[in-house]
Amino acid sequence: MAKFKRRPIDTLHEIEHAIEPRAREVKQSLCSFGFLVTAVKTFCLVIFFYTFSIGLTFYNQRFIRHFEIPLSLTMAHLVVKFMISAFLRTLLSIYLKEDRVLLPWGENLKKIAPTGIASILDIALSNWSFEFITISLYTMTKSTAVIFILGFSLLFRLEKPRLVLVFVVLFIAGGLFMFTFHSTQFNMKGFIMVLSASLLSGLRWTLAQLVTQKEKLGLHNPLDLMYHIQPWMMIGLLPLSVYFEGIKLSTKEDFFAYTDPSLIIRNLGLVFLGAFIAFFLEFSEFLLLANTSSLTLSIAGIFKEVCTLYLAASVNGDRMNFINGIGLIVCLSGISIHVIVKAVNARGSSKNESRLSREETMEMLRADDSESEESDIFNAKTDR
Repeated sequence: MAKFKRRPIDTLHEIEHAIEPRAREVKQSLCSFGFLVTAVKTFCLVIFFYTFSIGLTFYNQRFIRHFEIPLSLTMAHLVVKFMISAFLRTLLSIYLKEDRVLLPWGENLKKIAPTGIASILDIALSNWSFEFITISLYTMTKSTAVIFILGFSLLFRLEKPRLVLVFVVLFIAGGLFMFTFHSTQFNMKGFIMVLSASLLSGLRWTLAQLVTQKEKLGLHNPLDLMYHIQPWMMIGLLPLSVYFEGIKLSTKEDFFAYTDPSLIIRNLGLVFLGAFIAFFLEFSEFLLLANTSSLTLSIAGIFKEVCTLYLAASVNGDRMNFINGIGLIVCLSGISIHVIVKAVNARGSSKNESRLSREETMEMLRADDSESEESDIFNAKTDR
């Protein structure tokens, strides 16, 4: 009788045992030159992101406090960002020799318009609040956007309800309450503005996630998304800008009622500077996300808030008492728990996917194994 061939499942175990030493080598290579290069690259991307993010926060606060035209400033930023995205899309199309995605009016109105309106109301209220509150209170209150993102994610079924999410919400909300409790620089009007902006930010990013995940829309490239969303943001902001600041902007000597041409050139230059910072902030976020992961971006965001609060205290003289400091720690702890939970869930889902693929592979091996046994039996019979 012919000999039976070695079972593929035994071969699989041998491969696994052969891979284990290689896995240990990979762990030891964390101190290798390649790992060092990756670490330095990630560090540079984080610093690049911090520069534009923190820079834009302080720039907007200084500019808006001085000129008191937050909506007009935001409108100018939108126009410049749209022009830059259109220009870069054209260059990319020429370089790749293919047309960029251009959504029809129907899809534009149904999918992009809601995201654009929510985005501009978030940005406009955030910038407007700088007239009344400090950078510290703005940063802490804006961090509550995590709560609203979770709420809208549950509403749109992008996130599964879990008990740990309740603790995340309680931590962040409790930390915010402690941070604003008996604050010497608290302003109710500005606080309500930025809290409303946080709610709209949750809606904005949830809608943006739905848009970017639609395969048929094809808006995976941030340039394409910015190109399509900026016009809706301008349409949403223009009536508000004209109503609240039209007369003020046209009668201010710093702008259109100017008497010194050099002054208007300087001020317009400052406006364009802010627009370029805003554009490169979005670009730096995309670079960090594309070259690392969303977890890295989330962790970088936590440390960015800490850096912003430190600079606000040391540069702008923002004051915090002991209870406010405890509130800061509690709020950042809630955000950290949220980031850890997302990382664990993402890792668990990837393990499940790999487990499923392994089970499918085992089924295929068993099928191949049974076929080989049948073949061996058949050959044995014919040998007889």
